[in-house]
Amino acid sequence: MFSALKNTFIHPLKEIVHDSRSIGIILLTATFFSLIIANIPSINSSYINFWNNSFDGSIEHHIHIGSFSLPNSLLLIINDFLMAFFFFLVGMEIKREFINGELSSFKKSLLPIIAAIGGMLMPAILFFIVNHNHQEYIHGWAIPTATDIAFTLGVASLLGKRVPVALKIFITALAIIDDLGAIIVIAIFYGSKIKLLFIVAALCVTIFIIILNKLKITFGILHILLAIMLWYCMFNSGIHATIAGVIVALLVPVKQLAKLEMKLHTPVYFFILPIFALANTAITIPNNMFVLLTSHLSWGIFVGLIIGKPLGICLISWIMMKMNVVQLPTNTNWQQMIGAGILCGIGFTMSIFIATLSYKDVAYQNTAKITVLIASLTAIVIGFIWLKLTSQNTIIMKEVDEELNYANIAEE
Repeated sequence: MFSALKNTFIHPLKEIVHDSRSIGIILLTATFFSLIIANIPSINSSYINFWNNSFDGSIEHHIHIGSFSLPNSLLLIINDFLMAFFFFLVGMEIKREFINGELSSFKKSLLPIIAAIGGMLMPAILFFIVNHNHQEYIHGWAIPTATDIAFTLGVASLLGKRVPVALKIFITALAIIDDLGAIIVIAIFYGSKIKLLFIVAALCVTIFIIILNKLKITFGILHILLAIMLWYCMFNSGIHATIAGVIVALLVPVKQLAKLEMKLHTPVYFFILPIFALANTAITIPNNMFVLLTSHLSWGIFVGLIIGKPLGICLISWIMMKMNVVQLPTNTNWQQMIGAGILCGIGFTMSIFIATLSYKDVAYQNTAKITVLIASLTAIVIGFIWLKLTSQNTIIMKEVDEELNYANIAEE
């Protein structure tokens, strides 16, 4: 009976958990569910208030419990505390790739690094161009610069062998560099007033973790307690609290990276990110949403993700190729590179996250989030169709070449 239970439920569940496509499906499901609930008149207010209302009824972001200052709403706990685990996982992936992965050598890392830089700069430039006369929107310039690694790889996985392995590796490396860029942008541009005392305290905790590593003490409960202390210092420092996750990730001993990544993969991608999606897309769509979606804010985000991403990635890659600095991934042509650039316009998680940091005005936040969702869905559809068609053409051309070669051999 237990064997039948395993075969019926447990093994299929494991396959779903470890299938990159399922992450995107679950996030999309959570998003649509949240949007539907948030727009049912009889329950939408209760649902939105559940995520957004402060615990003490005030408008303060921090709640004071004794001498401790902590997040004052469920939404803030998700965005500032739970998302630190997501950044911890991303930070470990970045470190592993730079040490012994696809970014471990200058030659391997140069193309995705250059492409990621272009893929961040061009959307930001286009956003500035669209919004240069609208200072109330300009703080959201980083929203279209982000790429959602889970969705991007999920869509690429749906195409199977139509997408060359080398191109998937390139997309992965680019998305990881993109995440690193987003982390740096958040740390520098999206904090609040810096509190030096907490910065110094965070530095002391970081040094203590480094000392533990020098003493070769295994990453365990003491490291976890120090990580919580570091998060608390960062939460009160004026630098966004999630950066604590990245700092701790970079201090994890190399030999423990794979093990910790495996442990965090399921809770982060199948618990934390779906909750993030539910909380951050609890948006009541106003009657004038069509007007809002034609605003300069929406156009800046949409143009940045849909045009800026592929343009920035491909343009800078093409320039570097003409200078003989880099080469295209193996078995990849320019049509497929354009398709990869389009897929990188799937902003979703990180773009929504930056949108929550960019504006205090909830109306601006909601407009930005909905635009990110529309742009991301557009990138998914266009990118999928583009890669499917271009890859099919590549397969046909290869078959024609093989037939011609065979015919020439037969004639000889």
